[in-house]
Amino acid sequence: MKGEWTNMIAADGIAMLELEAEGFGGRTTLYPTLIWDAESAVLIDTGMPGFLPKLLAAMQEAGVPPERLTALILTHQDLDHIGSAPDVIRSAPDTLQVYAHPLDKPYIEGELPLIKTTPAAMAPILSRLPEEARKQLLAQCENPPAAPIDSLLEDGQLLPYCGGIRVIHTPGHTEGHVCLYHEKSRTLIAADAMVCADGTLRGPIAYNTLDMEAALQSLHKLLPYEIDRIICYHGGLCSEDARSQLLELTKLSPSAGADQQPAK
Repeated sequence: MKGEWTNMIAADGIAMLELEAEGFGGRTTLYPTLIWDAESAVLIDTGMPGFLPKLLAAMQEAGVPPERLTALILTHQDLDHIGSAPDVIRSAPDTLQVYAHPLDKPYIEGELPLIKTTPAAMAPILSRLPEEARKQLLAQCENPPAAPIDSLLEDGQLLPYCGGIRVIHTPGHTEGHVCLYHEKSRTLIAADAMVCADGTLRGPIAYNTLDMEAALQSLHKLLPYEIDRIICYHGGLCSEDARSQLLELTKLSPSAGADQQPAK
């Protein structure tokens, strides 16, 4: 039986931290990723606010306590990705490096309001929630966490962790959205560039993608990489014909989304 936190080992030295969450319309599972070797450990995204106990338990289960963390990479500004970033930073060594793309940095640092959690953006979701859930989510959106960014990510940059982690700027979901490619294991951490359903890739989710045309164009930037598996923040692992499935996604039209099959 799956517990509140269960790690799924995607490859040697890569664990998906499988975390259950409430919010944004219902119960869901989020998949922050932990990559580590003997010298370094990298956490990619942090879940919702208040997730630190879940994250720490999942990291301990993987054998990587927070004092081993070398870097925290925030793939973009959305609340379900940066929610526990301040808590993670406080629990990690002072030497922790926090990374994000410059286009999303001012939102993550609190200089600008998160684009998707403004009252206007949240109104359709809040109207569908029960009163207690609505109050909780509204409180999180009105007082989002802010985290200081130490280093800015550049498209094509190779981060010197765990055999090399390549940064791929994939705008569309947000302007500063990035995917990450772990060269040693040939694993793509897709964040929200696409979603996965029972091992099958789907395109970007239309209702929470700021620029669908840009998001679909960004998928083409992933094709040059030799990809054996793809980790989606929503849906988890795709390991069966992952690159072929990605190639099919690049055939989607701008009007398509996660609910549509790739064109044949």
